Amino acid sequence: MKVIEVKNVSKVYKLYNKPIDILKEMIKIPKKTYHKNFYALKNVSFDIEKGESVGIIGVNGSGKSTVLKIITGVLNKTSGDVIVRGKIAALLELGAGFNTEYTGIENIYLNGLMIGYSKQEMDKKIDKIIEFADIGDFINRPVKLYSSGMFVRLAFSLSIAVEPDILIVDEALSVGDIFFQSKCYKRMEELKKQGTTIVFVSHDLGAVIRFCDRTIVLNNGEKIAEGNPHEMIDLYKKILSGHLNEDTENQIKKINNYGKTWKSEMVVNKKSNIYGDDTAEIFDFGIFDEKNNLTSVLIKGEIFTIKEKIKIKKDFKNPIFTYTIKDKTGNDLTGTNTMYEMVDTGDAKSGDIYEVSFTQKMNLQGGEYLISMSCTSFEDNNFVVRHRLYDILSIVVMSNKNTVGIYDMESKIKIEKYK
Repeated sequence: MKVIEVKNVSKVYKLYNKPIDILKEMIKIPKKTYHKNFYALKNVSFDIEKGESVGIIGVNGSGKSTVLKIITGVLNKTSGDVIVRGKIAALLELGAGFNTEYTGIENIYLNGLMIGYSKQEMDKKIDKIIEFADIGDFINRPVKLYSSGMFVRLAFSLSIAVEPDILIVDEALSVGDIFFQSKCYKRMEELKKQGTTIVFVSHDLGAVIRFCDRTIVLNNGEKIAEGNPHEMIDLYKKILSGHLNEDTENQIKKINNYGKTWKSEMVVNKKSNIYGDDTAEIFDFGIFDEKNNLTSVLIKGEIFTIKEKIKIKKDFKNPIFTYTIKDKTGNDLTGTNTMYEMVDTGDAKSGDIYEVSFTQKMNLQGGEYLISMSCTSFEDNNFVVRHRLYDILSIVVMSNKNTVGIYDMESKIKIEKYK
């Protein structure tokens, strides 16, 4: 059953250069338009089924919060239709719905009343709400004294305690500490198992993949695509790197596996430091999962392959093909090359094309990483960079089990107990 239907919804704001222009337009003197239309949302449509967990992702200003506010009734749409079936609890803007002069307890009862619960019904829930929020004596103090973390704790505790049919969370959990976030995600998992529909906006891509059944990508107020979270995050990463506007058609075709080149499907760094002596060119590259699908999202513990295509422009001996994986701060974490692996590459002749595959197991911890690759060689005992793509790719590693540090030793544990 569809519990949320969003049909061709648009939200338009009128932008004026000067405040006096608003008055001029109102009294129509002279008869002209003084504003420009800004589309926060433009003909956005999607459905959400009962019990689904749906993520909505996009860069800042893409329309994520706007569409959630329209679904919850906080904001009026300009056009289109929204149908909601069921009771909604929402964590939108920090502290939204709270009276800052009231205490935490007073706000709990106030919000319960607004949702439709009587005082007697809230009396039965109050202890559980206070326990989950875990903000100590601040529960009896005005919320204007709360930190942002306390706001989130109280708001989330209230939202889950009212047993909603639909729970909407908009980035709010990013404010809380990691321990509270963990507790919230566990509770959301419980609600999901109970059949609660969850709509989830977050920049935490790991949480989106782990938690969501389906993901919707918004950009500049428009829905770009929806589908499998892994594929949608690949697309989102392209938007972040500025590739969507360069070749929008190829980005959308990617969802249907119509890519023309490997790199057109990857998250490529447009500002990568690329250099060399122009005797070779790495003209295509890609990351493939163990099912041979192009992807920017890898699963820890699975086999993956880095592929490079290199065109030789001038003769030289024994080319060395490489890759390196770094963390976001630039530390080299791992990598290899054909020389280390003692692979004979022969003599490179002008016009030759090499396709090089590095296949290995992903043992890095969950996180975001950068990949560099190069073609180099030695000439008269001098090291020569033929072509190097520095920090050219971004990948996300997803993990259900992290260990200490950056690398998983895959320890096998045996315990024997003696009396």
